[in-house]
Amino acid sequence: MTSNEERETFVPPRITIPIGPQHPALKEPGMFKLILDGEQIVDAEVNISYNHRGIEKATEGNLHTQNLYLLARICGICSATHNGNYAQAVEFAAEKEPPERAKFIRTLTWELDRVHSHMLWFGVAAHEIGFETLFMYAWRDRELSLDMLEDLSGARIHHDMNSIGGVRRDISDELAHSLLKRLDKLEEQMDYYLNTAIKERSLLNRVEDVGVLETSMAKSHGAVGPTARGSNVPVDVRFTDPTQAYPHLIDTGNWDMILSDRCDVAGRTIVRLKEIVQAIEMSRWLIENLPDGDIQTRMSPRVDPNEVVARHEAPRGELVHYLVTNGTSKPERVKIRAPTHANWCSMEHTLRGYQIADAPIILAAIDPCYSCTDRIALVDAEDDSIEIVSKEQLRVRANKAYEENK
Repeated sequence: MTSNEERETFVPPRITIPIGPQHPALKEPGMFKLILDGEQIVDAEVNISYNHRGIEKATEGNLHTQNLYLLARICGICSATHNGNYAQAVEFAAEKEPPERAKFIRTLTWELDRVHSHMLWFGVAAHEIGFETLFMYAWRDRELSLDMLEDLSGARIHHDMNSIGGVRRDISDELAHSLLKRLDKLEEQMDYYLNTAIKERSLLNRVEDVGVLETSMAKSHGAVGPTARGSNVPVDVRFTDPTQAYPHLIDTGNWDMILSDRCDVAGRTIVRLKEIVQAIEMSRWLIENLPDGDIQTRMSPRVDPNEVVARHEAPRGELVHYLVTNGTSKPERVKIRAPTHANWCSMEHTLRGYQIADAPIILAAIDPCYSCTDRIALVDAEDDSIEIVSKEQLRVRANKAYEENK
């Protein structure tokens, strides 16, 4: 009989588990390779860009007004964000400002969009960790925000509320009263969700000390939005570079940037829930202090040559629209950096060291939006090879192509 000393220790091989690009757990195409040692994730590889739609190129053949509706279709969850930020970019390029009343209504649309986006995420997060009842509750109450957006804009999902130089629709006294009543009801419900996220041990066991993204790592990876603020990184364009009605909101002194030093999935959850309460309070203030006046500034369809950057704090983080105008009614170049694109960089780090069962909620914690992210693939037309290049190399290529084709 072989002694214990003579036996060879069997070391199981590391296993690679591919998730996606087509997978029942994924609503959109993405590829995640998890390298496992037993049930522990020792490494991860994230591959995206299976959903490139050519939207940036399509904008160059459209009028600025047409692009408002095209860019709103980048994402169905935060369509008001892309729609409003592009309108803002064209206004910057034309050096025009919408009326104050339009600024308030545009900001109100953005904050209601934040409420419905965060409520949707909270329901999805509950679903990922097996809390189906909480998922149903969250999506039930999310309907209140969708009803408000529908009454405000005429549409539940693609609101298309913004125009270049203002907004399409005004708010009547009756609508303002109705919005305030529903904001009060939704705010009451938020007490339950916050208590659940902070005190419910069965939920905390699934999200506490899971998917840790240290403050230093969040900074070095360039995280944005609740992903960054959940790691105690103070980045929020509403407070650091306010536009539209946000300067008025900040000047009241009633609101501060919401941060958490937990640095885990629990921290990102609490930040989002507190931001829902903050967005409700901001929305109420905007309605109660809505200034009189017009909702549209008359603007020429032609925009003088200019180069601008418009930034807005979307529900997932900082959204950037880079716009080059050429004196016509169409853009020369549009470049979009959606917040999910910035947050993907931290994903591999947050997966390492955790159990395979934690992967779904870690992936969901950045609230990924693939359709917001997928913009470009660099392929050699001669041999179909794919080249990985640095950001600096991309910048050099972009500048060279612009000079050659302008």
